[in-house]
Amino acid sequence: MKPQFFFVSLLVILSASFIPPSYKLAKLKYNGGGDWYANRTALSNLIKFSNKNLGTNFDVEEAIVEASSPEIFNYPFVYMTGHGNVEFSKEEAQNLRTYLVGGGFLHIDDNYGLDKFIRPQMKKVFPELNFLELPANHPIYKQKFSFPQGLPKIHEHDGKRPQGLALVYKGRVVCYYTYESDLGNGWEDPGTYAGDTEETRLKALRMGANLIQYALTQ
Repeated sequence: MKPQFFFVSLLVILSASFIPPSYKLAKLKYNGGGDWYANRTALSNLIKFSNKNLGTNFDVEEAIVEASSPEIFNYPFVYMTGHGNVEFSKEEAQNLRTYLVGGGFLHIDDNYGLDKFIRPQMKKVFPELNFLELPANHPIYKQKFSFPQGLPKIHEHDGKRPQGLALVYKGRVVCYYTYESDLGNGWEDPGTYAGDTEETRLKALRMGANLIQYALTQ
């Protein structure tokens, strides 16, 4: 199976005059003991928001996929989150690289505590690349919704500013890493976190929709 097989199909997902087959977005299940299953309602809510606001036709149920699985090539957008340890085997790192080089997109969302684990693991996937902070004028912040200040802050942890970091392979963003933002928490069901406002939740969902639109059209 060629990893590029979904290229042409993705071009029609955003077309209002054509109803494509339903695609699924996936959450990455990883080894190492970290809670890959965190933010249980986040991706499904983002899917519903994107279907309504972007005109996508994604299946409202998220898929679960492992880094080593050939099934990963069925998903144009893979979401990864958690708080703890991550461990990619050599085979998993190679499969993930093939997926990303072939046109896939990985969004890593630090749910607090993921940072020290995910950076060395992504080095296994792209040893030649480093995470770079995208400037506020990057196209990822100028999709359906405008974020002139860049990545929004959703949850406070250590008083640090939010950073939208990327791995850029041959000019294309293949991995977008949200650090000190906790974007996925803002996608969860209303009331999941005490003190969250609807305004903050809407901001998070709009930024998530931008990620999906960018991933499908870049």
